[in-house]
Amino acid sequence: MRKNSIKNTRINGEVLRELSNIIRSDIKDPRIPMMTSVMETEVAPDLKTCKAYISVLGDQKAKEDAIAGLKSAEGYIRRQLAKNLNLRNTPVIQFVLDESIEYGVTMSKMIADVNEDLHEKDEENE
Repeated sequence: MRKNSIKNTRINGEVLRELSNIIRSDIKDPRIPMMTSVMETEVAPDLKTCKAYISVLGDQKAKEDAIAGLKSAEGYIRRQLAKNLNLRNTPVIQFVLDESIEYGVTMSKMIADVNEDLHEKDEENE
């Protein structure tokens, strides 16, 4: 099975949906804030491993705590995933902090600041 096959894409989507539901409704760990989102999942073609990219709204400490809480609940999450999905193998989940949204917001703010400075310079020259 190729990495980007239709079957692998469908499995990635199903794992993403189930993982989001499990984190949102089943886990009661106080270290995991309510604003924790699963951005993407990458299940290996052999269904043995899965990388779950997690986005957390908050400061750096909240992000580290959320990843630590998810890693400690990995066994429970994997068991729930096996119960909810009918896969040959239930993948071992590796949680990775995804900071792409924050990076995008920062870049947008920088671009807006540069545009604002250019606009002010144009007004001064007129």
